[in-house]
Amino acid sequence: MPAAASVDLYWLPLGAGGHFVRLNGRVYEALTAARQRRERFDLYHSALEVAIPDGTYVIEMAPIPDAAGDSRGVVGEGPVGSRLTQRLRLFRYDVRRWLGGSIPDLAEAVESPQRVSTDPAAATRILALVPEVPTLVWGRDELRVRDMWNSNSLISWLLARSGVGFDSVHLPSGGRAPGWHAGIALAERQGHSR
Repeated sequence: MPAAASVDLYWLPLGAGGHFVRLNGRVYEALTAARQRRERFDLYHSALEVAIPDGTYVIEMAPIPDAAGDSRGVVGEGPVGSRLTQRLRLFRYDVRRWLGGSIPDLAEAVESPQRVSTDPAAATRILALVPEVPTLVWGRDELRVRDMWNSNSLISWLLARSGVGFDSVHLPSGGRAPGWHAGIALAERQGHSR
């Protein structure tokens, strides 16, 4: 019998399904690795599936494909790169809490899903927190924590703020998740986890 509630984390290779993002990610990682004098890693971004008795929700941060945000559970938008260009849809992202939604390129997920909770209260807390996530500038370090804000920040912020934590979370072998630390740092500044 399936659990009454579950929270599953998915790791997707950066740029899965898109050559442009994959190329930019490789360039970014090559430059970062050279600056830090370390080896290069595969880059991943994350998304959650949260199941409760009412249905399954997909939680993610992604580019805005069109103006039909209600159809994909959009609960917030934020700027990409700079607040100065956010009037253009190309320079904004969606924060989604999408009932019955799907994660693009789920078939390419690595070492996933990772079940992080089966607690109904935790699943409900995560869903309630999604609209509260600060919509910082994607790709920037506005928090001054040496990590950019992105989709991984959203997921780590939710896990920290909801009290689920990170005991069941592990990165795919040889991988790195830019932005993960930024979400945790913000949650800590806001009063740690609940």
